[in-house]
Amino acid sequence: MEILLQILSKFSLLIDAGLVVLIWMVQLIIYPSFLYYKKSNLIKWHQKYTTRIAIIVVPLMSIQLIYGFLVTFNNPILTHFIYLLTVVFLWGFTFLSFAPIHFKISEGIVKKSMLKKLNYRNWIRTFLWTFVLILHLFFC
Repeated sequence: MEILLQILSKFSLLIDAGLVVLIWMVQLIIYPSFLYYKKSNLIKWHQKYTTRIAIIVVPLMSIQLIYGFLVTFNNPILTHFIYLLTVVFLWGFTFLSFAPIHFKISEGIVKKSMLKKLNYRNWIRTFLWTFVLILHLFFC
């Protein structure tokens, strides 16, 4: 089991790094670009974007969550609990705060304030995913 956890830890570190790169791209490029689309173009693009990004994000987040549970329950130290709690928070925050906004955009409800809210709130995820990577690099 110990060897499996070591292999999983290295693989999971790549997952964490991938999510950090992805979230910084979303924060600095993708979400800000939403403000430059005409409403009809944003709605068309957004439907493609959400489908495509989910293909990448959902498996990565799932592996991150599985790793968090495995490492925490195999070796229940404080840093592992913090890692797991942060990942669980990111799941909840993503699906409770971001998914509803994305659903509204997909339904054709687009307001500049919503688009700004996506970008503003995403700073929280950006910093937390960066924190998760740093935590994993140095303490997990």
